[in-house]
Amino acid sequence: MPRRVSLSGQNLSLSDIKDYYDDSKRALTLYFSLHSFNYNYRFVDCNINEIEQELQARLDELDRLTSFSILSSLEASLRMDYLTRCNQKKKDALSRKMRRIYQIRGSRASLEDNILRLWKEAYPEYKSFISEVITAFKYRHWLAHGRYWEPKLGRIYDYYSLYDLAYSMEHLLTSLN
Repeated sequence: MPRRVSLSGQNLSLSDIKDYYDDSKRALTLYFSLHSFNYNYRFVDCNINEIEQELQARLDELDRLTSFSILSSLEASLRMDYLTRCNQKKKDALSRKMRRIYQIRGSRASLEDNILRLWKEAYPEYKSFISEVITAFKYRHWLAHGRYWEPKLGRIYDYYSLYDLAYSMEHLLTSLN
C-alpha cells in the first residue's frame, strides 16, 4: 500500500495569488511612473517609449509568473482532492476509480492521464471544460521548461483567463465533492 502524503499547507490559494498579482502590478506601475522616488536616476537615459516598453515587458513577465502559480495551485487542489478521495475511501464512482489508480501509482498518479481523465469519464457533461484545463497544463509545462519552443495550444493564455479557469475548476471540485 502506498504511503500517505504529508500535506505541507504551503500551497497558495487563488486569492493569495490574486493579491500578489494586484500588489505587484501596482508596484511596477508606480516604479515606472514619474512619481517613483528614483525615476530620474533609474530612467535618466531613457525616452518615454523605452520606459513604457520596459514596463510592459515586466508586466508580461508578471503575467507569466502568476499564471504559473495559478496552475500550480490548481494542480495542488486537484491532487489534494485525489488524495482525500482515496484516503477517506469515499464511495462515489469517481473515488472508487481513483483508489484503483492509487493502488498502482500512489500519490504519483499523472494529473492529465489519470486524475483528469477520470474526471472526464465520471462527468461527461464537463468533458470539454476539463479538456481546457488539460490544455492549460500544457501551457504550464511550457512555462516550467524554459519557454524555448513555440507552444501549440490553440489559444493564448494569460493571468485573467487562467484565473477564471482555475476558479471554475476549484468550484467544480467543491460542488461535486
